[in-house]
Amino acid sequence: MKNHLNKKRIIFIGGGAAGLMAAGQAAMAGAEVILFEKMDQLGRKLRISGKGRCNITNSAPIIDFLEEFNQNGKFLRQAFSRFFSDDLILFFEQYGVPTIVERGGRVFPVSGKANDVTNALTRFIKKAGVKIYLNSPVNKLIIKNKKTVGVKINVSKSSTKKHSLIDIEKTSDYFSDAIVLTTGGKSYPRTGSTGDGYFLAKSAGHTIVPTRPALVPLITSGNTASQLDGLTLRNVRIKILVNNKKKNETFGEITFTDFGISGPIILTLSRLCVDELNQKQKLVLSIDLKPALDEQKLDKRLIRDFEQNGKQQIRKILVKLLPHKLIPVCLDEIKIPPDKPGFQITAIERKRLRNWLKDFRLDITGYRSFSEAIITAGGVSTKEINPRTMESRLVKNLYFAGEVLDIDGNTGGYNLQSAFSTGWLAGRSAAESL
Repeated sequence: MKNHLNKKRIIFIGGGAAGLMAAGQAAMAGAEVILFEKMDQLGRKLRISGKGRCNITNSAPIIDFLEEFNQNGKFLRQAFSRFFSDDLILFFEQYGVPTIVERGGRVFPVSGKANDVTNALTRFIKKAGVKIYLNSPVNKLIIKNKKTVGVKINVSKSSTKKHSLIDIEKTSDYFSDAIVLTTGGKSYPRTGSTGDGYFLAKSAGHTIVPTRPALVPLITSGNTASQLDGLTLRNVRIKILVNNKKKNETFGEITFTDFGISGPIILTLSRLCVDELNQKQKLVLSIDLKPALDEQKLDKRLIRDFEQNGKQQIRKILVKLLPHKLIPVCLDEIKIPPDKPGFQITAIERKRLRNWLKDFRLDITGYRSFSEAIITAGGVSTKEINPRTMESRLVKNLYFAGEVLDIDGNTGGYNLQSAFSTGWLAGRSAAESL
């Protein structure tokens, strides 16, 4: 498939957040743009992000934003300086998706519907003139003299005829002046994120930092978590102990599951835990259930409760301190019979209770798979990418954007902003360089 003489052609591989933004920006800048998407629908992962609500960005300033990423976060400074949260919010407003800022600076569409975000991006690329090929997985980059010249695709004619937005040509070779790789990572593979981009990048000579699940629930030993399945604890302090030494500490909300623990702060801590587990380290989660009270104040509170309710069974006295579901777990671990009256609780038993309330522990033994991970850690090494353009330092006219890069951040809209910003920069840079 030959280029039109009057326009330079850019091929985009992957129709997710980064790919849609990048393709539209390149087309707006005057390039002939072709977008290949392996699935039968654009933005499948984007449509389920944020539990279907799509947390597109965060209102935090750039300096705070960058701190929400791993050690490679500084790589994003250039992309954020060109296209950041205010630009993104204005972009979506222009395409009929007003936004609202919620707790923690998280920005969502007012409608609360991720589909509105994806549909707006689809309208954007169609208006810009992007040619869209669905059911069209790219299986090879064509590179000559360290310069991209095209791609080979693997297309089912029947599925293409039914779903593609334009007619496919018989040839499997598509030539171009530049290629932008926006294939995503490995998280939520049912949406099409199966790591294809890593294979393509590696074939071009790029280093792939080992990939692993990030922002992922954690697995704990024993049956404690399953007993508490569905229970959410708010305003608790969490410590991660690695080989009995504190490695990280944070404050917030966790949720118990039938296999372990999840919730916002667990997802944030999961990257550390995954890496430590992969190094065969011993991990313990310590939960301070009463962070507002030091041990002395908590002990006075317990003494008062036992004196005022001495005739009641301890399981009833603890209702004022703990959720119902947590009481039998507590009493079992501190070895106090649930029907023991308050006036019979000894000082030693009270100390065990106090210590448990300030240091409820669970052994972390594993983490869930990519199918439950919000994003992927690892990917194409940022050392081999020019942060000012997103162009490969190894292959001319090959660009990268989004989750395929070795960049991952915390929850709160940071990762989608990274995808949109790097996509914007890659698309614009590719078009302008030609």
